[in-house]
Amino acid sequence: MINWNAFTPWSALGGGLLIGAAAAMLILLNGRVAGVSGVLGGLLRLKSSDTAWRLAFILGLVVTPALFIFAGHDPGIEIESSYPVLIIAGLLVGAGTRYGSGCTSGHGVCGLSRLSPRSLAATLSFMAAGFLTVYVVRHLMGV
Repeated sequence: MINWNAFTPWSALGGGLLIGAAAAMLILLNGRVAGVSGVLGGLLRLKSSDTAWRLAFILGLVVTPALFIFAGHDPGIEIESSYPVLIIAGLLVGAGTRYGSGCTSGHGVCGLSRLSPRSLAATLSFMAAGFLTVYVVRHLMGV
């Protein structure tokens, strides 16, 4: 749950700018798209030539929130679902990234910024699937 009373648009804007700047730097300086599923998938294939940057990218995704919390900025997020539901959701998201040839960061951030029609179709598809899933789970199933 998000505490909307504590929502600060400036921190959200700053986070969005940082994500955009990081994605732009990765593609401009390294010629790589900042799609998390592709970065992680490439890391699991263990090509020695590009393991270092992929590992640094994933490590940054894991370490940065821990440093944020360590600095005293607990976002106060509560996950209300059970572990089995979270595992099933994660597997479905993983399958979706394989079928869609990418994830929200690859298509939604990097692909749309490059005006890719394929990324537009993928982004519209996974957003619609997310909206539909939330509606079914929350309103029809009552979970």
